[in-house]
Amino acid sequence: MNKLVFGAAICFALMSCGGKAETPQSNDSGTTTNTPTRDPNEYDPKRGLGKFNDENVKVDASLNKEMATRGESSANTKCFSCHKMTDERLVGPGWKDVTTRRTAPWIMNFITNPDPMIDKDPELQAQLEICLVRMPNQNLSDDEARDIYEFMRKNDGVN
Repeated sequence: MNKLVFGAAICFALMSCGGKAETPQSNDSGTTTNTPTRDPNEYDPKRGLGKFNDENVKVDASLNKEMATRGESSANTKCFSCHKMTDERLVGPGWKDVTTRRTAPWIMNFITNPDPMIDKDPELQAQLEICLVRMPNQNLSDDEARDIYEFMRKNDGVN
């Protein structure tokens, strides 16, 4: 048993000594250098923190009315007890113009992953000081999040 505990302690110590992963990259002279890769769990103010990014969230210029209708139904059930569609604050901030201020991945990451984003985003922390209530995780599916985002776009005047 002691050998197992000792072995686990050694493995843990060796793993904790590692740094960030490095990726070879070419510099201007054509030689390769090692530079740190971006940690996927690192907070990005344009994307937020979560699985959504510009590659897996595609938004057309025109509104997807079917998605917006489904999003309105989900929002009626899960969002409008705390949010208004205007710029007026209820419990949480109003939704007016949110899609012009934030990217689709950021909004979708926030509504599906609120706690880690509140912990890392300075603007969300400031909003928490005003609202005094953390946004609860509504356990939205990926499709529900995308539909709600499309409904937010409709609210912001996208046709």
